[in-house]
Order: sequence, then structure tokens, then C-alpha cells
Amino acid sequence: MTEAPLKVLMAAGEVSGDMYGGALIRALRKQYPNRTIEVRGMGGDAMKAEGATLLHHTDALGAMGIFEVLAKLRYFKQVMKDMVALAETWKPDVLITLDYYSFNIALAEKVKALGVRTVHYISPKVWVWRSGRIDRMAKAYDLLLCIFPFEPALYEPAGLPAVYVGHPLVEQAAATWSEAEPALPWSGKHKIALLPGSRAGEIRSILPTFLKAARRIEMVKDYDCSFILPVPTPKMRGEVERILAKTPLPRHLTVVDGNARHVMRQAHAAMIASGTATLEACLMNCPAVLAYRVSFVTECIARLVLPKASFRFAGLVNIIANKSVMTELLQRDFNIYNTAAEVLGYLRNTPARRKLLEAYAEVRTQLGEPGATDRAAEAIAGLLN
Repeated sequence: MTEAPLKVLMAAGEVSGDMYGGALIRALRKQYPNRTIEVRGMGGDAMKAEGATLLHHTDALGAMGIFEVLAKLRYFKQVMKDMVALAETWKPDVLITLDYYSFNIALAEKVKALGVRTVHYISPKVWVWRSGRIDRMAKAYDLLLCIFPFEPALYEPAGLPAVYVGHPLVEQAAATWSEAEPALPWSGKHKIALLPGSRAGEIRSILPTFLKAARRIEMVKDYDCSFILPVPTPKMRGEVERILAKTPLPRHLTVVDGNARHVMRQAHAAMIASGTATLEACLMNCPAVLAYRVSFVTECIARLVLPKASFRFAGLVNIIANKSVMTELLQRDFNIYNTAAEVLGYLRNTPARRKLLEAYAEVRTQLGEPGATDRAAEAIAGLLN
């Protein structure tokens, strides 16, 4: 008798979560080699490439900052309604949410109430701020998959089964290092990567300053530079090209589709929007400056709502190291002059470059060995079996 398909409801709201979700679908197939796996939900191109049927795409789901989220509140309410309705009618065997905490915790609560088992992959950083979320997660999830070894102990008092699986970016970076280097369109002595984020709002806010900083860098005497800007999705390429059409550009700039890790692998330095890409820069050993900017309204609300100690650092590399490793240029500090100066400091064998690369090595030791996705799939299979 043929076994019924395993029905997986999956929820990823950003490009990084979609990337993890696509890899997790492949790993789940290895756990169930003789059983069909059907995946539906919300995600992006990586999940879609693995056969997932998507109700909503990450291109529309990404929002940066409090004000930006409020502006899309009606849309997010519709996404929630659609996902819960799918859970009611389709009756999945499991809900797997990936990062994207604020939306996904509410979704998990509603779906678990329907009798569906729930799993969350990529623990929110309760060890940085808002530890009160632990009790809520313990009620919403049957299993938590953690990416840092110290995280499971944080959830133990609340009774939430939490398993350390390692960081999925480690195996993806290892795969990139094992591949032959592609021929990328560099044209200058100094290679600089521009990664302005994966959301439309981030790109609109950050890319123009990156481009102006790039022009300033190339004007410095004896610096023959070229710039590559990898875009995560076709829709975001359109967003990038609209900005390029109305912004003065550096002489040697090329936009490429994907290949972000290979671009960072070959680059001598990078300008990166705060997010997963900063950790990828560490894994690809690419000196980088972190930049981020939200609207003035969002900044004002955040200063009122969040205690000063909530965020000691913005970047993942600095959070993991618990010290300032990668320079963070936030809000008014993120300008053409600061960005250009930081990048120029990494283009030669300077003390700043050597210090950063040494700190990168320390962070990589804390991220564990490759194989996180397979371990995550094994833990999920253990729950379902």
C-alpha cells in the first residue's frame, strides 16, 4: 500500500528563510526516500524550485522597520488569513516556520490550535533581547531547531523541546568554497561587492548611498576599482535597475543575478546591508562594512519602545562575537564619507583588515560544522515519527 504524501506547510518571509526552506525540503526528501513530500505556504524562489506551491512570495513579504510594517498591515493580515485557511482545508502533517518571528509565532499559535504539529527553524535571538518570548514560543511550538549551541538551555525551563543543529549557512558556505570559482565581470585591481539587502525598501534606502560611496572610492588616487552588485531575485533586479537609472554610477559596476557568496569570495571588501549577508561575508572571509538605515519615524518609535540595552550590536557577526568586529554604520553614521573610508581601509593589507580577518576566524569556530540542514530534517522526522 502506497503511503500518503507528507504534507508540509512552510512559512518563510524573507530571502534567507526561503534559502533555508529550499535546502530543508531537499533534506526532508532524504529522510523520506519512499514517500512523496508536498509543500505549500509562503516563501520564495528557492522553495519554489524545490516544488513548493506558494500562496505569497518573499518579494512582497519583506518589510523593514516599524513604520514600514504598519504601512503593509492590511496585506499581512490577508497573508495570515490565507495561511490559516490553507491549514484548515489542507490539513498538513506539520507547520515549519523559518525565522520571521513576529508573523510566524502568531501563525504557529493559530495552526497549532487546529491540531497541527509545529516546528520553528532559526531561533529568535532571545539571548540578545526580549527573553519573555520564550514562554510564548513554548506554547506555540512542538519543536525548536537552534543554530547556536547555547540556545537549547535557554528554552529548557519553559519545557520547549529545543535541538541544536548548527548554522545552515556553514554548509552553504562550505559548498561554495568547494565549487570552482565562476568567471565574474571584475575589471579593476580592487574588487568591491555591493549588497544593499534583499527587500525593496532596504534597496531603495541603502543602495544610493553605496553607489555614491563607490564613486568616492574610485576617485582616490591609485585605486583602480570595480564593483559587482549581486541581486537575489528577478523582481529585486528590477528595483535595483530603477535606482541605477537615476543615480550617478561608478565607472566599473556590474549587476549579476545571484552568486552573492562567490562575489564575496572573490571581493577584497564589501558594503553590506545588515542581515544574513553579513554572516556570509564572515564565512567567505570578505572584509565588510555593515550599513543600515530605517525611516525617521521608525527610528523615533524604536527609541521610545526599546530600552537602550536591547541592541548592543546590529550585525550577526558582532552579536555572535559579543564585541565590535565588523564596523556598523547605522542611521546618520551611514553616509558616503564614512562608508568609503571604511572600505578603503580594507583594500590593502592594513592592521584594520588583519584584525577583522582574525576576528572572523574566531566567529567561524562558534558556528559549528556543516550538516545543519540534514540534522534539522532528522529532528523533524523524529517528531513526526
